[in-house]
Amino acid sequence: MTDTPKSTAAPEATENGAAGAGATGQTPQEQPSLRILGQYLKDLSFENPNAPHSFNQEAQPDIAVSVNVNARPLATNDFEVELHLDAKATAADKVAFAAELVYAGTFRLENFPQQLLHPAVLIECPRILFPFARQILAEATRNGGFPPLMLDPIDFAAMYQRRMQQQTVGEA
Repeated sequence: MTDTPKSTAAPEATENGAAGAGATGQTPQEQPSLRILGQYLKDLSFENPNAPHSFNQEAQPDIAVSVNVNARPLATNDFEVELHLDAKATAADKVAFAAELVYAGTFRLENFPQQLLHPAVLIECPRILFPFARQILAEATRNGGFPPLMLDPIDFAAMYQRRMQQQTVGEA
């Protein structure tokens, strides 16, 4: 085992001549950090109720997609965030396919000001999860015999703002 050398250098002066924060005993303001602790598939359901007849449809199916985000605290700085994606394709009043996906992640958010914590959990965390959930849904539809369902990017900030407005109206 070797000893690690200890620095004997004096703290560097900043442009205004003051010593660095370590020399004054003050700690610099910690920057907010968001870490991904894990990502996982919680639930996946794919139904193809009219196969093989659903593959013979001439008309382009109508596809309805709904998106929802839920979050819950696990510890002081840790949160589980769930991204719910539901897609249903109908053609000639018959269901071609129905897919439900819950993709989740655990995140550690440290040093966030209280007013920014809630939006970070419900905007930034699902934004990180979305590409993975999108890929799973695309593969499920492809494996179900349909062209891959490639979802457009989702504006989670606008979704969050609508949700907050609905809660404000509901409380009034």
